[in-house]
Amino acid sequence: MNHELIAQEIYEIVGPAGNIRSVTHCMTRLRLYLVQRPDNMESNLQKIAGVLGVNDTGDELQIILGPGTAASVTDCFTSIIDKAAGDTAVQPAAPEKPQIGDGKALHAQIRAKNATPVKLFFKRIASIFMPLIPAFIACGLTTGLLSIAAKIDPSITTAAWFQLGAVAGNVVFWSMNLFIGYNTAKEFGGSPILGGILGGLISHPGLAAITLGDTQLVPGRGGVISVLLVAALGALIEKRLQRLIPDMFSLFLVPLLTFLIAGPIAICVLQPLGGLIATTIGTAATAAVQHGGALTGFVLGGLWLPLVMLGIHQAFTPIHVELLSQYGMTILLPILAMAGAGQVGASFAVFCKTKNAHLKKTVASALPVGIMGIGEPLIYGVTLPLGKPFLAACIGGAFGGAVQAAFAVGASALGISGLPLAATTNHVLIYLLGVLTAYVAGFIAAWLLGFDDPADEA
Repeated sequence: MNHELIAQEIYEIVGPAGNIRSVTHCMTRLRLYLVQRPDNMESNLQKIAGVLGVNDTGDELQIILGPGTAASVTDCFTSIIDKAAGDTAVQPAAPEKPQIGDGKALHAQIRAKNATPVKLFFKRIASIFMPLIPAFIACGLTTGLLSIAAKIDPSITTAAWFQLGAVAGNVVFWSMNLFIGYNTAKEFGGSPILGGILGGLISHPGLAAITLGDTQLVPGRGGVISVLLVAALGALIEKRLQRLIPDMFSLFLVPLLTFLIAGPIAICVLQPLGGLIATTIGTAATAAVQHGGALTGFVLGGLWLPLVMLGIHQAFTPIHVELLSQYGMTILLPILAMAGAGQVGASFAVFCKTKNAHLKKTVASALPVGIMGIGEPLIYGVTLPLGKPFLAACIGGAFGGAVQAAFAVGASALGISGLPLAATTNHVLIYLLGVLTAYVAGFIAAWLLGFDDPADEA
């Protein structure tokens, strides 16, 4: 795939450089803020080879490219803009009121109506964890593959290479609090490195040798919740001190006082509070699956796609991370991943029933990446616009989620879905059974519910 060519073709549609206010990317998407929307922008972008889909939220333009490709195309795209603008880097800036073209997708309308402060806060919290997803993928897959190998031949667990691999698979949990503290402080306007050392403070193994009064300190108590709290507090204190302390003393006093003020509060207040919150989250999540079983999985798997549409799914990111921190597994991710599998089944039914050549081609091109866990092309290009297949996908996700919950399938990674997630689960065959169940249930539901075939409107 020629990333430079893709970037150039995108630029020719959304440019010139002055029309592009901000360039960022996530795992699968190039994200742009534009001053104005060119005519026929979405349809022209979707014609580019390598573009899996386009989602225009009304303020942000998201061009779906897939894992790896998104980062590479963004680098090429930024270079093109820098060159066109005389080597002046594009600076992120909130758009004023970009013009919105006609024919917005249903998803864009939903997001615009539901951009509430609470959901935006969830999105902000989720953005703290997004940079960690590659680490969770790398370490989770390493752990999962080692686990599969150990089940095949238990004797290899004593080999040095296996033990080194186990250390490598666990490294994200060893260093996670430092990164989360860093990202939290950055997100809340503080110095990232101060957030990092505050996260390191409450995780330091030396705390185990200290007793305050009658309380034995516990390194890492409260997990990621405590780190979020202390790093956000540190950023707040730092910004206040910067306004109070004269500039000539700011370099020395602001970081010192921030650390000395936030540190004791973290140890004495935020760690116990974070511990309570973290324990409650972990206990509630595991109890819901253990006691609710298949019913809990059915409800969560069925509701996940609507939650994504409403933007509430962002709240689950720190929950996944906390479960990974506490148990080394998240029992929620395999359940929620079934929504994507239901999407695949429903879309395949559309492929089999439709007489519209363009729709058939869209499904055929999007199904392979959907099977691999990238669901955006199927959501925005197939099931959501057609309506009833989206409901069918939810039904497929519900049945698949019931299977995962019934057998308490857990995953040691975050940020992947579909078939690749199987390697990180504690019950690979059961996970694959759940995927197959979601495929079949989604297909049957879409077949029975039907849809208005665009070919019938011609």
